[in-house]
Amino acid sequence: MEIEIESREDLKSILPFLPLLLRSSTLFWPSQVVETLKSMAAGPDHSGVNSGEALFHSISNIRNSLSLPNQRLASSSQHGYVLFFDKLMSETESTQWFREVIPALGNLLLQFPSLLEAHYRNTDQLASKGSGKPKTGLRLLASQVAGTVYLSQELIGALLACAFFCLFPVIDRRVQNLPTINFDYLFAILYDGRSKMQENKIRCLVHYFRRICSSIPVGFVSFERKVLPLNNCAGYFCCPKANFWINSTIPLCQFRVKDSGLIEDQTFGALEVDFANEYLGGGALHSGCVQEEIRFMINPELITGMLFLPAMADNEAIEIVGAERFSNYTGYAFNFCFAGNHEDKREIDSLGRHKTFITAIDALCSPGMRQYRLEFLLREVNKAFCGFFDQSKYDHYKSQFLESGEDVTDHTDTSRNNLPVHESISDARENYFGRSLTPECLDHKDDIGIATGNWGCGAFGGDPQVKSIIQWLAASQALRPFVMYYTIGTRPLHHLEKVSEWILAHKWTVGDLWSMLVEYCSQISNGQTHVGFFDWLLPASSKTNLCCLS
Repeated sequence: MEIEIESREDLKSILPFLPLLLRSSTLFWPSQVVETLKSMAAGPDHSGVNSGEALFHSISNIRNSLSLPNQRLASSSQHGYVLFFDKLMSETESTQWFREVIPALGNLLLQFPSLLEAHYRNTDQLASKGSGKPKTGLRLLASQVAGTVYLSQELIGALLACAFFCLFPVIDRRVQNLPTINFDYLFAILYDGRSKMQENKIRCLVHYFRRICSSIPVGFVSFERKVLPLNNCAGYFCCPKANFWINSTIPLCQFRVKDSGLIEDQTFGALEVDFANEYLGGGALHSGCVQEEIRFMINPELITGMLFLPAMADNEAIEIVGAERFSNYTGYAFNFCFAGNHEDKREIDSLGRHKTFITAIDALCSPGMRQYRLEFLLREVNKAFCGFFDQSKYDHYKSQFLESGEDVTDHTDTSRNNLPVHESISDARENYFGRSLTPECLDHKDDIGIATGNWGCGAFGGDPQVKSIIQWLAASQALRPFVMYYTIGTRPLHHLEKVSEWILAHKWTVGDLWSMLVEYCSQISNGQTHVGFFDWLLPASSKTNLCCLS
């Protein structure tokens, strides 16, 4: 069945990174691959694929048929497949894996060409349910080009099966700033490091394949590259300059602090922040196992974006809607542990996506003192704003704050004893987003807030107090109704809730708080202060009250 003409440009951009061949507008596997997959689909008694050793041998046969041997796998990957499937997997698990899951994956890969062709025929029809008919086919979503790809969960399953079998070509991926997508390093690092953490990452992925092979999901997932243009901004929001933030009269949104719990468990219908690497997924398919990597293990469909989304620039973010969660877990980093099946109960939207909204934004890494310089403050707040803005609210942005960037307001007095107050604007914001913060109130897109935490801190080395304020500013400017902030008990954020309440009580705007943040960062850069932002900001009487509450 031929691919539609209008889809050929999309296919042309991604084809060099796919293992399929194209002839006369038809996608297909080489005949030798078809024979191997058919044998595998027939079961271990026919194919002989009944161990990790035999599985890797079959993988090598397919790669040979695709002329991939010159694109070498990680040196210890074969030993990793053998270690996991022949030694770490129980006999019961192994029997099920080779008798049920591997044949099902072989059959799914046989369907891959027809699934992809159907995708190109159907994505325009899917997108037309929304506004207009944007391009939504699988393609390289190049840097500085905003766009969206819609994929069925079934097609995602086939793509991830290709990654498991290490079938994606790797030549030119680095040239295009694309991250790793095959699973060979995942297994090689398991063998080289023998870590429980790596074993449990693989257990999450194995569980995902077991689930989809028993019942193929029928929904969709969208992957969007979001861009704040640096110039030629007609019809778009530009990447803001410093004066834009200084002059903003947008009131600060609600701010709620949770000292326990996890972002992915939130029940408020919020946009969940992925503390991302500039390369989507970070070390998910290598040795990483912190916030982003864990999310990619429990929601493996996120990994698919690593196939076609090059590294993010400073003015870009990636938003993914609909990724289903398949696994529970305990622990973090070296203590990460797969904790069994997860049934995702989130509602489905009109496009067939789970109502799971994830935004990937990468913070400065090891910023040291430079994080307090204006250019880097601006980089971080714009990065968060790019991740938080909602394209459907463009008219609101234009009328309520984009045009305000042209209106110069006097913010020269930033002393803490003369606090600017904009009651009428705050009241208007409260009227617009005045619903109580409960799950039941979040039926409308306007009610989607931000669920976040210590973005850019921890391993990235950022100042938790400064980063929490930056995210609050960005969420407010993006007209999000609330921020739900998970501190995970971080000591410098012990008083975050009381500080945010104090700020909200003064009805500050984005411009007011930004000015205070800039002044503080200037002082700490010049050695004029050595205290944290919260201590610097609050008057002595308020700090005394906080101490009494400790």
